[in-house]
Amino acid sequence: MKKNKNTLKEPFVRIVKRDTIKIQYKILIYAIAIVGGLLLSGLISVLFSEKGLGDFFQSVYAGALGSERKFWLLLQNTALLLGTSMALLPAFKMKFWNLGGNGQVLVGCLAAIACMFYLGGKVPDSIIILLMFVTSVAAGAIWATIPAIFKAKFNTNESLFTLMMNYIAQGLVSLCITIWVKSGSGVLVPIAHGNIPDIGNKYLLPIILFVVITVLMYIYLRFSKHGYEISVVGESVNTAKYVGIKVDKVIVRTMLLSGAIAGIVGFVLAGSINHTISTTSANNMGFTGIMVTWLAAFNPLIMILTSFFITFISNGMVEVRKTFMFTNDSISNIVVGIVYFAIIVCPFFINYKLVFRKHEKEEIKK
Repeated sequence: MKKNKNTLKEPFVRIVKRDTIKIQYKILIYAIAIVGGLLLSGLISVLFSEKGLGDFFQSVYAGALGSERKFWLLLQNTALLLGTSMALLPAFKMKFWNLGGNGQVLVGCLAAIACMFYLGGKVPDSIIILLMFVTSVAAGAIWATIPAIFKAKFNTNESLFTLMMNYIAQGLVSLCITIWVKSGSGVLVPIAHGNIPDIGNKYLLPIILFVVITVLMYIYLRFSKHGYEISVVGESVNTAKYVGIKVDKVIVRTMLLSGAIAGIVGFVLAGSINHTISTTSANNMGFTGIMVTWLAAFNPLIMILTSFFITFISNGMVEVRKTFMFTNDSISNIVVGIVYFAIIVCPFFINYKLVFRKHEKEEIKK
């Protein structure tokens, strides 16, 4: 039977919405994506060096878990990234795109360092630590609330506003260092006063603290009235107003919480880990935390795993750079980007499938 020439051909490939798939298949999709991303990353690294693919995976493992110290650093860095991600989570659930995590962590750190610098040796360390905590939380909360107020009252673009606040925070840090460091070196040496006592070892405090905050955040978002209001505002501002939720109040309150948690991260960085500050103290965790939050689909408990995975890859690539003798971070950044991309595309294959056009002979047989 001849086909009408005017008949439109079926596309070679169509994107079709999937029915709900089982959890084991979701896990399989993510596993394939991660392994595939790592294999491609390894091949790219091998292409630009004389090492082999086995050396790549061995270096990744050694960089993250090669010694007891590296193991504890992995957990500590995971906890810090998790804490920063928790700061971003309630805002993102509300669809308030907070890109100011770096600045909010940085001003929290700056507030703590200021307490250490001006009060060190003048009052007991216990009082300094208490003041550090209060001022760090307050500084982070205020820094996050400024764009929230403008969003609530004037409907400004929160993405640009919070992003610009990062640069202002960096400027404040530079200004304070210039005032404090009379030598003009621009480097503030670690301050001996106001250091937070270790719990077990020097790595354990942030791990315990941010795991507790994660659990509390899960309870807050899942079971509290405030968490419900955040979800409703995120789904539809008009619906939220219709059911009597004061959207402006929710925006400001949520950003107060976000900034306060970011301030706690700054407090830990200043008082427990670095004991000093620079414009890079936040270590871009505010932007990496965005990736953690999205990869976990805004689930606080899954964010523990995504924080661990991202930190594992980042720490491992430091060792790869040494082993493969790369002169800069370009290959490392490409590798991390490939792995991120491989994970990001997973939700597409979970929610959709590709249907290819059947062969013409098969259609004739039918």
